[in-house]
Amino acid sequence: MTASRRRFSLIAAASLVLSACAIPPKPTLPPLRDEAPLAGLPVPANGQWPEAEWWKRYADPQLDDLETRALADAPSLDEAHRRLETVIRSVQSARAAGGLGAQGNAQLQRQRLSENGLIPPRFLGFTWYNQADLNLQFQYDFDFFGKTRAAIEGAVDQARAADAERSAAALTLTAAVADAYFGWQADQARLALARDSVDTLTRYRTLSAKRVERGVDAPDYLHQADERIAAVREAQAGYEGSAQLRLAALAALLGTTPKALPTLQARPLPAVDARLPDNVGIDLVARRPDVTAARWRVEAAMRQVDRARAEFYPDISLAGTIGLQSVDLDKLFNFDSRTLGIGPALHLPLFQRAQLKAAYGVSQAQLQAAASQYDASVVDAAHDVATQALNLTQAQARRKQRDAQIAAAERLRTLAAARARQGIADERTVLSAQSDILQQRDAAASLDAQAVSAQIALIKALGGGYRSDAADIASTPSTSSDRTESQ
Repeated sequence: MTASRRRFSLIAAASLVLSACAIPPKPTLPPLRDEAPLAGLPVPANGQWPEAEWWKRYADPQLDDLETRALADAPSLDEAHRRLETVIRSVQSARAAGGLGAQGNAQLQRQRLSENGLIPPRFLGFTWYNQADLNLQFQYDFDFFGKTRAAIEGAVDQARAADAERSAAALTLTAAVADAYFGWQADQARLALARDSVDTLTRYRTLSAKRVERGVDAPDYLHQADERIAAVREAQAGYEGSAQLRLAALAALLGTTPKALPTLQARPLPAVDARLPDNVGIDLVARRPDVTAARWRVEAAMRQVDRARAEFYPDISLAGTIGLQSVDLDKLFNFDSRTLGIGPALHLPLFQRAQLKAAYGVSQAQLQAAASQYDASVVDAAHDVATQALNLTQAQARRKQRDAQIAAAERLRTLAAARARQGIADERTVLSAQSDILQQRDAAASLDAQAVSAQIALIKALGGGYRSDAADIASTPSTSSDRTESQ
């Protein structure tokens, strides 16, 4: 070993000893929730997790077409795509910053020597001369202490978080499209019931008007009939306006105009399932894209702590230059014009301790904040699932009781019809019973719409069939167990 190499080794060893005296302890990942608090929720179990294209469970080609259009053209996904692309670029930038770097240089100068310089021109025999340089400079950062590696892995984790956020945005979009579509279908069902109610009450009014004309009944009955017809027509106008608003919402979600929407046909609302999957509390943390994004943010923050800690260590690199240099352009490419230089470099942050400690403290605070946000997202996810599951269960329970009311109203209509046939009562009793049935069916349709909306919200709360494809972004594993450090 040459004397210069021994000196460099001694300097490097001394630098490590000096650095180790002020390096913070190795950080640990804060404790994180591994289960959503859903134990004891009074909801049926043995359900299935949603599939990736969960809306196809409804077997509705119109909905399938709307979802396809939304995912292809909707403006609400553009921002998520841009965020992902930005973070992917940061991954590439971080990778490019590590390892071997090289750059080529070419320079040609026309220079004049000073008459009062160190070597006057009269001793050289010339005043002006040309200087040509061609060289290739390279530098290799050994990254013994993982600073560059932490930056790369942190950027990868950020990319994974952005990918999960993009999936969350897509889930929000598809759920909103399905909710608006089935809301429109519910409006159509209630509109049909309202039209039947108007027809029934109009017939009732006609009979009442005849009895008033003959003096059999007081005009009060006629005014009551008019009042009921007006109330139903008001509800009908409300359903028509609601249907138009649903179409406007669908157009906005698809990034188009209501006129450009495909023509929709009325269809019955689908049946719903209020059961939750088994082990929903344990599996939910891996099924929700927003929770997954928060988890990757924690990993990225941990990488930032690693990087801030690595700043306390010295940087050791190897730099070199190879090229050609000549004051005579004709001899620039001669073998004797070659230049060569190589040697190690050491950077030790001896007088930056205050700044490094402050940066390390900031990174630790950011890690704690990311961990708190993750735990909060898990709790919010559990609350979301519980709320939507209970809403759906309640809607189904109310629907069961509404069915009993409809059955009772239909029995009353049967009895009224029988009395009308026997001449005991007039047809108005039958029409009144029919009007009551239509009102009960309208209330049932409202409950059906609430149940479908709650199921869509529950599907969204369960993650909508989310599956992470972060491995396609970067092959570098990013788990806390993979974190290693050379000391």
